[in-house]
Amino acid sequence: MLGTRYHLDSSWRRPGDGRVLIAGSPLRLFRLSTGGAQVVAMVEAGEVPDTAAIHQLLDRFVDAGALHPHHPQAPFTAADVTVVIPAYRRLPAEIPAGVRVIVVDDASPTPLVVDDIVSVNGNVNVNVNGNGNGTTLLRHDSNRGPGAARNTGLAAVTTALVAFVDTDVALPAEWLQPLLTHFADERVALVAPRVAGAADGSWLARYEQRHSPLDLGTAAARIAAGTRVSYVPAAALLCRTAAVRGIGGFDPALRLGEDVDLVWRLAAAGHRCRYEPASVVQHQPRRSFVALLRQRFGYGRSAAALARRHPGALAPVRMSGWSVLAWLLLVARHPLPALAVAGGTTVALQRKLTDVPRRESARLAGLGHLAAGRQLAQATVRAWWPIALVAAAADRRARFPVAAAFLGPAMVDAARSRSLRPLLDAPLVTVDQMAYGAGVWAGVVAEREVGPLLPSFTNWPPRNGG
Repeated sequence: MLGTRYHLDSSWRRPGDGRVLIAGSPLRLFRLSTGGAQVVAMVEAGEVPDTAAIHQLLDRFVDAGALHPHHPQAPFTAADVTVVIPAYRRLPAEIPAGVRVIVVDDASPTPLVVDDIVSVNGNVNVNVNGNGNGTTLLRHDSNRGPGAARNTGLAAVTTALVAFVDTDVALPAEWLQPLLTHFADERVALVAPRVAGAADGSWLARYEQRHSPLDLGTAAARIAAGTRVSYVPAAALLCRTAAVRGIGGFDPALRLGEDVDLVWRLAAAGHRCRYEPASVVQHQPRRSFVALLRQRFGYGRSAAALARRHPGALAPVRMSGWSVLAWLLLVARHPLPALAVAGGTTVALQRKLTDVPRRESARLAGLGHLAAGRQLAQATVRAWWPIALVAAAADRRARFPVAAAFLGPAMVDAARSRSLRPLLDAPLVTVDQMAYGAGVWAGVVAEREVGPLLPSFTNWPPRNGG
């Protein structure tokens, strides 16, 4: 779109003579023509010529996650948005102002009533089982799950955009505007805000603020399987109504993971999905650590059902087979062969990427191996911990590498941040991750689908000419 500005992804690098661009998620290599290099230089300087041809070129980088667009104007306003809130047993703490709202009571044991909504919503008009401005209350006769409740609300939406918001999410007054601007791109079907943990003074809330799987950080991103932001929660989503209807809405068969499935199906249908942390909403923490672990178990249990619908997307690790071999040799206490494999892959990458400075190729190879080590450690604690603990109990030689997997990431984070907080959090984080892993195994058994346990081996980095 003309007038669009672009922000560089943190992965963006143009080494040497600038004719090669390394950026994106997953990391990609672009070879640039002379004209392409000039355009990229202008983007880096914040000066983008307003021509359709150049924006078409930059679209490739947007689709790769290398650039993040910022549109000057939003084509929609709050009047074009309907908020759909699936509710069970409780209403949200507040009803969003300035937009149409549809509350879907998913067969609460004590049905939600108009007076409940009025007490939250003030003097806004409330309609029961009907459409119109203000707030509409719809009811299910039987509990069908959050996906089905959102679909019921979606069917009653008459606006161009629909926002799905959970009852435990608080929306600040400015939450909508940063999301609306993305719909200047007609290919954008979904935009998600940052879902930060709400502060209530408890230790659990503080833990959630640091480690919630709903909080995906401060960096904008495209959303797609296998990328830095591979999913977003349905705690708060703004969607193009026609696009969501076009893929059949949420899968009502999924009680958990239906939000991940929706995003991936939108992407598979050719739509763009964006993560916009300039908009921040607040998510209430769980009431107890046991409730938190129950939630994490449920997230893990959904992985097998998602893997059946999206083969390969739930792999616990994605890395080069050579990186795996190097780490396996190191774990087996063969450091010299491990170093030889790592060094050999560095030389091979340098020979493959002849137009990339040798130092940059060495950097890419080294970072790839380090990232692979962290992925393997995280997978050991999450998806593979039952196997790891059995191995440690059966063989003394396995105990050190298993302990390193459990403690290593926290030690690295503590060193980087110069803080003891990662080490202090490590016991809770470990239990948190193991609860997710227990859910993964429960789902694997129930669904007879081993996809969430199997690694994915790929060439690194993928290459794409420019």
